[in-house]
Amino acid sequence: MMSQNGQFRSYGDGAILVAAFSAEGRRYDAHRHAEHQLAWASSGMLTVTSAAGTWVLPPARALWIPAGTEHAMDADRHTTVCCPYFGEGRGPRWTRPTVVAIGALARELILHLAAAELAAAARRRAEGVLLDQLAEVPVTTIAVPMPRDPRALAVARAVVDDPADDATLEMWGRRAGAAVRTLARLFPAETGMTFGRWRTQVRLRAALPLLAAGLPVATVARRVGYATPSAFVAVFRKVTGVPPATYFTNRSPSPQDRDRR
Repeated sequence: MMSQNGQFRSYGDGAILVAAFSAEGRRYDAHRHAEHQLAWASSGMLTVTSAAGTWVLPPARALWIPAGTEHAMDADRHTTVCCPYFGEGRGPRWTRPTVVAIGALARELILHLAAAELAAAARRRAEGVLLDQLAEVPVTTIAVPMPRDPRALAVARAVVDDPADDATLEMWGRRAGAAVRTLARLFPAETGMTFGRWRTQVRLRAALPLLAAGLPVATVARRVGYATPSAFVAVFRKVTGVPPATYFTNRSPSPQDRDRR
């Protein structure tokens, strides 16, 4: 267990360690663990960022982070973190960050292992069942690479701060004191995307915490810069393969879902 001062209590014999603590509104800058980590919040929401992308994790999802993977983590308000750590050689053999579903059984097992003083045999049995529950949930990550050039970076940071701002690249250039042609060249060169496509990624990434919090699609669309919910849904589905309403469910969209969205 990890106490409020961040110390582990080891159960020995290669047992899973579980860190449980309140992390309301905190950010954990880029770091690595020697162990595999299952990043999960029993309440609230976590956002994990690595070179491979950004993942928004409500309590129904967790992220398997292989040992040695650099990542940063942001906790929303009212968030309680409860992260199991697995020694090398334990758990799935995923070599990249992988989203998993956390159902009722997995949830109770993690909380049980975090809180209970268990005999070694009972702990091993509970750990084995938890490991059996870890199944990958296919999701599309939404990557937002930042440019390096100071002129493009200034524009990029402003867009991230206010994704709903619908200013054109020329308008952004005037604000940043940069020529529009320069910015139009820098974004593809340094992010691999045109400015328009890059801003779409920013808007969709900004939408994920709002969707995970249960806000209506129409509200989310407006907050991230779309004039109509239908326009937002169309772009979201094109990029992720699913409509916003099913992104945080652990199932594929049905024909009825497609008809409704």
